[in-house]
Amino acid sequence: MDRFTRLLLTHRILSAARQPVSRQKLQDELECSAASVKRIIRELRDYAGAPIIYDRERNGYCYERENGHVELAGLWFSSEELIAFATLIELINGLDPGLLDHHLKPIRQRLEHLIRIQELGISELPYRLRLLSHAQRTAPPKLFHAIATATFGRYRLHARYRARGQDKVTERDISPQRIVHYRHNWYLDAWCHLRNELRTFALERFESVDILTQEAQDIPEQKLQAYYASSYGLFSGAPVAEAVIRFSPRAARWVADESWHPEQKSGWLEDGSYELCLPYSDPTELIMDVLRYGPEAEVISPEPLRQLIKERLQSALAQYTDRRTGSGSEPVPMLG
Repeated sequence: MDRFTRLLLTHRILSAARQPVSRQKLQDELECSAASVKRIIRELRDYAGAPIIYDRERNGYCYERENGHVELAGLWFSSEELIAFATLIELINGLDPGLLDHHLKPIRQRLEHLIRIQELGISELPYRLRLLSHAQRTAPPKLFHAIATATFGRYRLHARYRARGQDKVTERDISPQRIVHYRHNWYLDAWCHLRNELRTFALERFESVDILTQEAQDIPEQKLQAYYASSYGLFSGAPVAEAVIRFSPRAARWVADESWHPEQKSGWLEDGSYELCLPYSDPTELIMDVLRYGPEAEVISPEPLRQLIKERLQSALAQYTDRRTGSGSEPVPMLG
């Protein structure tokens, strides 16, 4: 048990005690000697201004309370709790740098103060924790704050949204259900009052949002799960088929440790390859994920999905056909 943990534990013991606590009980609880208990009491008094007194009549230590409650600055977290909290702050900031800076700054400052007090070696945390984002699209902080306020406060939003497909702006009222962080980007699951159905919106595509006074229409969690979580990836809707994908023995060493879908079925084959079965609705995202494995992955079924993969590979190969000879280049070996 480290020094600060003993200080914190002593504070908690004395705070909870209704009677003075004997030195022997503190020795047992703190797993230390009588001399260490005296030093801890002295440090608490000097270090955090703890109003500890020794009651000679009842032979024990207690807090001299004015209102029955004692709170000491700097003793909110144990060292383990502080490290976990500081790591969490860095992870949140790493999801989208700058998005929550204004709100996290006061918390970060308090953490830095506690870190200095406790003499923990985690001031290097921002430099020693590496968070990498890929193909990240930034959500405007003001819009994010408004969307989060409406989502958690259960209010409707009036939104101007530019969809990527048609590059057209529409205005609509929506009832936000959940904010989703998926593959380094932010989305909003919401009931669209214009289309009268559940939709998923990319946060960076909102041009403006206004919080309305009307309460959001709540969709039961079971319905949200059935709509959003039953099929592969971000694309929603009931599954239309089950994909069977076979990975080479080499790729299997990575895929076997991955979770592609909560309801996936998987297993090893005799030759060391790995077969993955999962439900899907819209094949767009699934096709992209299969293609990133190149020749290491093969769609076994259904045949329409297998054909889509084949056509995509043929189109890609056509981009690399030698314009002078009309022939393709030599295949390039995969990196080890």
